[in-house]
Amino acid sequence: MAFPRPRPARPELPRQRVQTLQCGQGAVRAARFNADGNYCLTCGSDKTLKLWNPHKGTALRTYQGHGYEVLDAAGSFDNSQICSGGADKAVALWDVTTGQVVRKYRGHAGKVNCVQFNEEATVIVSGSIDSTVRCWDCRSRRPDPIQVLDEAKDGISSVKLSAHEILTGSVDGRVRRYDLRTGQLFSDYIGSPITSVRFSKDGQCVLAASLDSTLRLLDKDTGELLGEYTGHRSTTYRLDCVLNEQDTHVGCASEDGHVYFWDLLEGSLALSLPVGQGVVQSLAFHPRLPCLLVATQGQVTLWREDTFQPEGNPD
Repeated sequence: MAFPRPRPARPELPRQRVQTLQCGQGAVRAARFNADGNYCLTCGSDKTLKLWNPHKGTALRTYQGHGYEVLDAAGSFDNSQICSGGADKAVALWDVTTGQVVRKYRGHAGKVNCVQFNEEATVIVSGSIDSTVRCWDCRSRRPDPIQVLDEAKDGISSVKLSAHEILTGSVDGRVRRYDLRTGQLFSDYIGSPITSVRFSKDGQCVLAASLDSTLRLLDKDTGELLGEYTGHRSTTYRLDCVLNEQDTHVGCASEDGHVYFWDLLEGSLALSLPVGQGVVQSLAFHPRLPCLLVATQGQVTLWREDTFQPEGNPD
């Protein structure tokens, strides 16, 4: 007789602040976990990029090389390289250990809002206010992008990658998905400027945040609207949305100093987290743990579930 499997534990949401990073970078434009969630990157309005161990609250290295504020960054799967994009219209590839710029890609006609590596970290994909997405080969010396995706009619606010897809959100109100295996483009019209997009962990759904203060969950293949989530305020700024590590809840930054989480299936508000004064600039959810990074003004806070026991004193 087979025993029934134990029921999975109820997912916990991050509710307690366990760490505060005073970044010293001016306004923090983005906070991003690395691939395994052990480290994070913060992008500053003072042109710097910083690498942290957010769980211990320690700064590990500062990267200087952008000519203007840094707007987004991402780490490679093996933690050896970082890519970043900035208001200086440049995309930079960094060596983590030496802190040096390995290569700088110039081709965008406006500030670079978002950057991502592909899985093997051989290509950087960047999205810009110039309405294009550009793909850069990290291994070649050629200065030109290997591909330019120029279907958007307005700035690109967000880019995400899966094994064979590029997902983009644009100020023109469309979510576009490029299937690189078939060479096809799929487009879904939201109607309001998109601020952030992401794939669900199972790869079946797309989450999109937009400036009508609404978060939408779409079926990736059909474009069908599966859920709408409201209650936060998003009318002016480029705010991040997230899914938790179990795909059970969706979350979004808000202009009222809170982070909101909704039950993905029910659509009900599960948590309103007061994190600070003013706009929540950036969010990142840990890949495996109920752990959230939140950037407000010049600091980043790390939040964990209620049952988490911090070592020593928080902060």
